[in-house]
Amino acid sequence: MAGEPVSVWTRPERGRRGPAPGRSRAQITATAVELADADGLAAVSMRQVARRLDTGPASLYRYVAAREDLIDLMADAVTAEIDLTVTPSGDWTNDLVALAAQAKAVYLRHPWLLDVMAQYTPLGPASIDYLEHALTLLDPAPASSRAKLEAIGILGGLVTLFARNELNARSAGASPDERQRAQTAYLGEVAAAGKHPRLLAAMTSAAGAAAAAADASAGVDTGGGGGGGGAKDADSWGDGVFERTLRRVLAGLLAPGE
Repeated sequence: MAGEPVSVWTRPERGRRGPAPGRSRAQITATAVELADADGLAAVSMRQVARRLDTGPASLYRYVAAREDLIDLMADAVTAEIDLTVTPSGDWTNDLVALAAQAKAVYLRHPWLLDVMAQYTPLGPASIDYLEHALTLLDPAPASSRAKLEAIGILGGLVTLFARNELNARSAGASPDERQRAQTAYLGEVAAAGKHPRLLAAMTSAAGAAAAAADASAGVDTGGGGGGGGAKDADSWGDGVFERTLRRVLAGLLAPGE
């Protein structure tokens, strides 16, 4: 009977016996990430990574026991791109939304990570540091430790949802904003027909709020030159939908007494 599975993080990088090391896990991982970024997660195999490193697959198994371990290493390597050195501001909502935006940016740079997360949640040093940092940001929140951990998990699910929608829109040949405008126009036509009065009222309210936000942001635009920059570029799936959704979810999940 096979023994209990052992995490790659509990194994030494390389056995004590054998010839002097010519590679490292970091080098192998970086090569695998490059391969996945270019061709997707399915393209990653020990053979293909070895080919890129101009060596034989057998030599890689001295450092990484299996493809599954390599994927764990890859996921943790890109998670480490998130800047955890930012000092908490004391406004836990703003801090966590900013952290979530960083996480979404990682998914957009490395779309294959979404495929990994759809199967399981890999835990390594970088992802554990991420959890600790997120909990630190939530120190001022009036909720229990359990509620905070649950909120971080739900927030992570929302981040993957928004990242996948944005990537899907890109692959369809239209920018997320273009697709959003097309969908909104269709909804407007349907609502205006009179069969969906509640939908019409909700859309009218949302349009008014969006116009007010646009007017407010126009006076504080610090971008160089007209036409670009600002909050719209920071949130590329709808007009602030990402941030608004996260704020509302956090407010509900971490309300006093939770």
